[in-house]
Amino acid sequence: MQPMHDDSDHLQPDVPVRATTTSTPPHHKSKHNEIQLTDQTNLLPFKKVLVCFMGLSLCIIVSSLDSVTVATALSTISTKFNAGSIVSWVPSAYLLTSTSFQPLYGRFSDIFGRKATLIAAMCIFMIGNLAAGFSKTIVQLIVLRGFAGAILSIAQIIVSDIVSLRDRGKYQGIIGGVVTIGYAAGPIIGGALAQTDWRWVFWLNIPIALCAILVVNFVLPLKSVSGDIKRKLLVVDYVGCALTLIACTLIILPLIWGGVTFPWNSAVILGPLISGFAAWALFVVWEWKGARLPIVPMRIFRHSTVCGVYIVMFVNGLITFSAMFYLPQFFQVALNYSPIHAGLFLIPVLGGQVLVSWVATIVHTGFAVWSLACGLISTMNRHTHQGVMVVFMLLSSLGSGQTLQTTTVAVQASVPRKDMSVVTAFRNFVRMLGGTLALAVGSTLINNSLRSSMQALSLPEDLTKAIIDDPAQLSDPASLNLSAEQALFILDSGYTKGFRLVFILNASLSALATVTSILLIKHKNLTRDDDEKLKQEARGRKNKDEEKGGISGEHDEKTEGGPATSLDCDDLHAAEVVTATSPGGSSTALSETCPHHQVKS
Repeated sequence: MQPMHDDSDHLQPDVPVRATTTSTPPHHKSKHNEIQLTDQTNLLPFKKVLVCFMGLSLCIIVSSLDSVTVATALSTISTKFNAGSIVSWVPSAYLLTSTSFQPLYGRFSDIFGRKATLIAAMCIFMIGNLAAGFSKTIVQLIVLRGFAGAILSIAQIIVSDIVSLRDRGKYQGIIGGVVTIGYAAGPIIGGALAQTDWRWVFWLNIPIALCAILVVNFVLPLKSVSGDIKRKLLVVDYVGCALTLIACTLIILPLIWGGVTFPWNSAVILGPLISGFAAWALFVVWEWKGARLPIVPMRIFRHSTVCGVYIVMFVNGLITFSAMFYLPQFFQVALNYSPIHAGLFLIPVLGGQVLVSWVATIVHTGFAVWSLACGLISTMNRHTHQGVMVVFMLLSSLGSGQTLQTTTVAVQASVPRKDMSVVTAFRNFVRMLGGTLALAVGSTLINNSLRSSMQALSLPEDLTKAIIDDPAQLSDPASLNLSAEQALFILDSGYTKGFRLVFILNASLSALATVTSILLIKHKNLTRDDDEKLKQEARGRKNKDEEKGGISGEHDEKTEGGPATSLDCDDLHAAEVVTATSPGGSSTALSETCPHHQVKS
């Protein structure tokens, strides 16, 4: 993304603006309602950034490996527990909770500090995986699989703290490359472990996660945050978090059940759907008017680029997760490949992303290429040559890779630093929401297509249900009392047709995202006025940080007088920025004040 100015949407987010004076006396501003949020920007020299990336990369590898190794082992897990279609709840539970808590983790990192939040997320992740490996029933596994963190979001926020906006695209590209490596290795590792003991799919990540926690604790030189922990806990937006989880659950569940478990027009489907949209409406009202410290401040939607990024990242998540889930399944079901062989075919899908994510790209070009690739993938069937399929998937990765890091930089460049963590976390939230929806919609399309093909053969309902639960059984028609011709008919007119519909939908949505990105996402200036000053301050702190605790020494805002953002929790939605002087005398504190209790300056 090129650093161009756009007058219609230009923003200098880090320049303090003096508030207009009012007749309201200063004492009207309540100290109880003022929450100090430390500005955790800490631009580091190149060598120190590389050391930080060692720790972050371990965290990201763990997260990305975990999300795909389990998907590869689902068939084995289903067989061990005799779970049938309920096994799909294992990835759904993970996506549901990790999606819902993305915004909360972003705000937690503001309140409690980046390092503390990242370590807490890693600990929760590690405990959840340890317990999941000991599951005795499929229900236990589903519940324990819900213990997930927002590791990637926090890592991206940390990168934004330690690297200037202009350089951020390169380093976010490295993050994307690490994610891709995990995604590429995950299916192969998961397939191998599934053939030995599925429990190691969960336990494998524990020593890596433990190592990551230790490395992060000792190599991440992030600023410590000030303020009373009890007061901070009181202003956490628990209501907003609960509404997010409720709304996601009520919408995603009926999309999974619709047309497969229950008819679309049944009360079991329509009731939760309507309630889910109502919960989203309540969430918006609460964040706008009720939350003292909202996890999603409504002011961020004033910027067209922010809105555009959120729309296209929803599409990105939907297409990415459907490809990660349904492409390996297609190779196993339609082509009768082993899990490891199917996992190898994901390498071209992900490999191109590593190359593209490290270079400057244009969002709408990426979505246009991706749309073409999805259309080509929709034509694949059991007669398609392997080389042709590899070309189609490589083209897909070249398109998708252009839509990732550019959107992260674009959304961060559109807002002040004080909103950087929440816009980053919400970007990942909408992407994960799209991914969760992808599994629900894709499953519905494929299962309904399978059902239609088997109804054409007048197969009994119990056999139809068994094949829908595990279409890989079609590789052995005799075990199902089917002829080879019947099995091929179900594969071609049922499963492959459903797969084709999934990628036709993906191609259409990608084309829509192309238009959206052209209309809404603007070019941004990637140079902030205080970048060089912050870099010089970081160099000056180097010796002092090492004296305090080696490379892991944290910079304490209370003692050093660095910038802090003071948020008045009575009303954060029509706030003004006032200039103040920090205790150190050289830094500027940004203070948002309630419009009803403005302070003269």
